[in-house]
Amino acid sequence: MRGMKTLRILPLTLLLCFTAAVAQEAAAPVVPAGEAVEAAAASVDAPAAADEEDENWRDTSAYPFHTLASISLRLQLVSQAMQLREWCASSAISDDFVRDRLARFSALSGRRETCRSLLDY
Repeated sequence: MRGMKTLRILPLTLLLCFTAAVAQEAAAPVVPAGEAVEAAAASVDAPAAADEEDENWRDTSAYPFHTLASISLRLQLVSQAMQLREWCASSAISDDFVRDRLARFSALSGRRETCRSLLDY
């Protein structure tokens, strides 16, 4: 008796699933492949065109805190400046070596560095 109920419900379930699948296919708009590619390309180009118009799209001056990269660079410069201060103070280290290291540090910091300017760090 129980097997008969299952056999009666099974065709009804299959019919409902088939009807739902047909309804979903009818609801989805059919777009030709060429138009779909053009629409996708247009949606990708739209933000690029807007970015070209706004020259300040990477302006971070309104950030309440410094970026992680700028903090990391600042800490790196501080640690190198501390090492350079030790070399400047040591008479055992040659002047040419210290000048070379100061020149390299100047390239990193973006300003002309001397033993006295290292006090800013």
